[in-house]
Amino acid sequence: MPPAYPEPMDMWFDRVTPDGSETRLQRELVAEVPVAIEINGLGYAVMMATPTDLADFAVGFVAAERLGTVAEVETHAAGRGVILRVTLTDPAAVIERVRHRTTDSSCGLCGIDNLEAALRPLPPVQGKSAAGPDALFRAAAALRDHQPLTRVTGAAHAAALCSAEGAIRLVREDVGRHNAFDKLIGAMTRQGLEWDGGFALISARCSFELVEKAVLAGCPLLAAISAPTALAAERAKDAGLALVALVRPDALLRLVA
Repeated sequence: MPPAYPEPMDMWFDRVTPDGSETRLQRELVAEVPVAIEINGLGYAVMMATPTDLADFAVGFVAAERLGTVAEVETHAAGRGVILRVTLTDPAAVIERVRHRTTDSSCGLCGIDNLEAALRPLPPVQGKSAAGPDALFRAAAALRDHQPLTRVTGAAHAAALCSAEGAIRLVREDVGRHNAFDKLIGAMTRQGLEWDGGFALISARCSFELVEKAVLAGCPLLAAISAPTALAAERAKDAGLALVALVRPDALLRLVA
């Protein structure tokens, strides 16, 4: 019998329109779980992924990492995550890579070699945002004007610090959505900026890693242009992070706490 994995999760949202009307609805959110990749008995990485077609994921991951040829993939459910045990025909490359591995992207989980650490508790969010729906609509409508790299290339994500009134105070861009948010938080730290009752707006889907970054940065409200994953919504609720998704000109979805 194959291992059981988390199914997509239904969560309640308030759909808010610019005229102030609200409708409560359920929305199915895609599953996202930590997947620990072990290669020839060595812990290699923990990735956040949708728990489908994981053997394919393992083979593709090994190919992208240039580690060699996969002889076998075993999939094991482990608590709230999954362990992929990969056997290579020649383990020499993975042994060398583990010895000298570098971080290739700012996903927030690289180098964590156990599933428990990936889902360790987050500290509670202390601050509150004073931003209402009007501010969220206003910031979303203005965001593209603050994305010069995106206007030129059409291939970058943005993370913005927004005031409680919806004015965009600071934006950082990057080809990676995680990197853009890290850049924003770093810029705020270097410039001595606080959230001041405002919020963060990201031009991407809201995954677990972005929720974690927001919470650890003390962000009181995270708004995303696209939908969150099930784990992102769950972790936001646990930490007391206000989460708003699918911010579009005609409506937004506010996660019910």
